[in-house]
Amino acid sequence: MKLIGLVGNNASQSYNRILLQYMARHFGPEVEIEVREIQDLPLFNEDIHDAPASVMDLAAAIEAADGVIIATPEYDHSIPACLKSCIEWLSYAAHPLTDKAVMVIGTSLGQQGTSFAQTQLREILNSPGVNARVLSGHQFMLGFAKKQFDEEQNLMDARTVSFLEQCFDAFKAFVNAVPVTE
Repeated sequence: MKLIGLVGNNASQSYNRILLQYMARHFGPEVEIEVREIQDLPLFNEDIHDAPASVMDLAAAIEAADGVIIATPEYDHSIPACLKSCIEWLSYAAHPLTDKAVMVIGTSLGQQGTSFAQTQLREILNSPGVNARVLSGHQFMLGFAKKQFDEEQNLMDARTVSFLEQCFDAFKAFVNAVPVTE
């Protein structure tokens, strides 16, 4: 199984990147998770009729994948503007998320993890023009990100790892259940 792990912000130091990289290592024997960045994508502008090459490259990678994991932080109860812009480009240019299995995860510095951002992101992914197939339930929201990873950037708490494994098992089953559209 080939998955794209999308880092949902443009920060050089991102706990969501660390989380996706951890997942790529931890689940590596089972699946391939290619971690992709959005920091080089330009701000969405509908006056630009031809999507930039960076957008089309990401769209092609998503199209070729079996599923997508989007790791979002939460800023002021919302997703980052760069993630919204990325989804706008994808829904404008090539529609690679249409009928694609998507798992939403996230980590943040605060206590609530990414509960508000994940709710907002799910709404966006379900909107006309995007039409992703978003895994319901199995929401992995990791709070207090600074305290969750060791020096090797591995999750430290066994219960957290176990819950992530449960969520990921559900996502793998979901990816296999989502019909492939041509």
